[in-house]
Amino acid sequence: MVQIFVTGRDGAQHALQAEAGLSLMEAIRDNGLDELLALCGGCCSCATCHVYVDEEGPAGLPPISPDENDLLDSSDHRNAFSRLSCQIPLTAELDGMRVAIARED
Repeated sequence: MVQIFVTGRDGAQHALQAEAGLSLMEAIRDNGLDELLALCGGCCSCATCHVYVDEEGPAGLPPISPDENDLLDSSDHRNAFSRLSCQIPLTAELDGMRVAIARED
């Protein structure tokens, strides 16, 4: 199991447990945090699973892909720590990762 810490848009903190191999988006959705829309279901085509990874993010975070980068460019709320949670597979290296759900566009 991988533990992740998610801050909702209201500032509430959530400690979640998820199976390695799931995407961060699936873990957030499966744990009942409905504010992460994830409309495309994880296909990297909508950017509604936008999160901010803690600036001291884990070393095991995969690099951003060109498609993910292009989708994030469409967000008014993008910053240097923006990622699409559907593009982050959970691994043991990401245990303890902290993210915040981005404001909705």
